[in-house]
Order: sequence, then C-alpha cells, then structure tokens
Amino acid sequence: MAYSISNAFRCYSETLRFGPRQDQCGRVNPSPSSLLSFNSSSPFLGQTLGASLSRRNIPVRAKMAASEGSINASNRMLVFVPPHPLIKHWISVLRNDQTPCPIFRNAIGELGRLLMYEASREWLPTVVGEIMSPMGAASVEFIDPREPIAVVPILRAGLALAEHASTVLPANKIYHLGISRDEKTLLPSVYLNKLPDEFPKNSRVFLVDPMLATGGTIIAAMDMLKERGLSVQQIKVICAVAAPPALSKLNEKYPGLHVYAGIIDPEVNEKGFIIPGLGDAGDRSFGT
Repeated sequence: MAYSISNAFRCYSETLRFGPRQDQCGRVNPSPSSLLSFNSSSPFLGQTLGASLSRRNIPVRAKMAASEGSINASNRMLVFVPPHPLIKHWISVLRNDQTPCPIFRNAIGELGRLLMYEASREWLPTVVGEIMSPMGAASVEFIDPREPIAVVPILRAGLALAEHASTVLPANKIYHLGISRDEKTLLPSVYLNKLPDEFPKNSRVFLVDPMLATGGTIIAAMDMLKERGLSVQQIKVICAVAAPPALSKLNEKYPGLHVYAGIIDPEVNEKGFIIPGLGDAGDRSFGT
C-alpha cells in the first residue's frame, strides 16, 4: 500500500511501487483477491474486493513483471514485500508478544537472511569461467569478488536483522552506523559512525534498519551514504516492518530507491511506534 499526505492510494500487497504523488502505483504479479486499501485520513487498513475507486483515489495500474530487472528503468521508489511463506512465518513470530528474546533474535535474523536473498536477486555482478569438478570440466558463475558488497546495519536493532548477512552475501564488509532517536522529539542523533570517508567505486550497499516508522533515522542514514559517493541505485534498504510516513519521506527524497520489507503496517502512533508493528526491535532482540 502506498501513502501520500494529500491523496489516498490503492495498491496491491506484496511487491509495491511508490511514485511521485501524480504518478501511478502498482504491484508485480498482482492477485485480485489481495487488494488492500489505505486511506491517509483513516488509521485503519481495510480489505476491499472488487471495490471501485473513489474520486480521491489514484487508480492502480498493475503491471506484470517476471523479476525486478524488468522494472529497473523506473525512477519511482519501489517497495518489495516478497510473498514467501517463510517471511510471513517469521513476521508472525516477531509480532507475538509472548516470543522470548532468544527466539525473537533468531527470527529477525532469519527474516533478514530471506530479505537480503530476495534483494540480491539480479543485483550482484557475476563472472563466468570453467573449473574442474571431480567428474570433468564445468562452466561456472561466481559473484565477482572485485565488486565491493557492503552491509550497513543501523544500531542496534539492525545488528540482529543483519546477523546472517555473511551466509547470503559472499565477501561482504560490514560498516556499523549508530543512530538513536530522541523519545520526545523523535529526531535522529548519530552516536557511532564507522562508514568509510568514501565508498569504493561500484559498491553495492545493503542498508539495514528493522523499523521504518517516522523516517527520520533512515533518511539520516541515506544522507550519510550519499555524502560518501553512493547513488540511489547502489543502495537497497532492508527492513522488517515499514510504515507510510517513512515510505513517503523516502519516496520524496530518494526516487528510484528499492526497499525490501517483511510487511507494511498502516500507521505510526504519537510515540513513533509502528502499529501493530512488533514493539521495540532492539529491546526484544537483546533483552535490554
């Protein structure tokens, strides 16, 4: 579902695309039975089946695409919610307020692994060659070790979501970025910065932040990556849960960005927490 301050959008769930307010919005491989409606004037998310669009709604144009590669030419921000049953399973485990800390941390790590797997599809450069197997010569294709791959977890909850990155991404580097949010003003503050002065040419960076709520933290992190030489096309955002305010801000400032989320929730409360969300991901991951 997409969000705009001045308009109500309708989009299909799973893989979404967000555009400027006058652009259209659609899902890859839509299913008519999963049409969701979100109205910015209402805090509730409703499910509508076969309902006609109101005058305040921007029409949906669903476009079929076999993969992300077929829609890369768009300069609109794309939000992917992969319809994988394991992603739905781990989101459900994370939502449960009875899930103990060790299981929560394992669940968020498994979710991060799956989302990074999906995000790396058709994005990582490869080299081809020939090797000898025990049975003879074989043509092979490897991830190109000359092209830098980096993971930037936003502390502290980002550490848990990125915990299994090395099992998915070969030869990656991890740069830690600590950003806290003031509980009263909800404004971000950087307390740890292990980013390089400039990222190597052709770097591909996974920016990992479990909760995209008000958008302050992720915007601050994106600004820092851009200042260090990265283009929007070199960055992919990985999150467990996203909400309309953060997605709206990202869309306005960084068109062309790709965001991979476990799920999109309808609202953020006055304290800056996503509803229904999954609580404080850092507290629940580390028990402190």
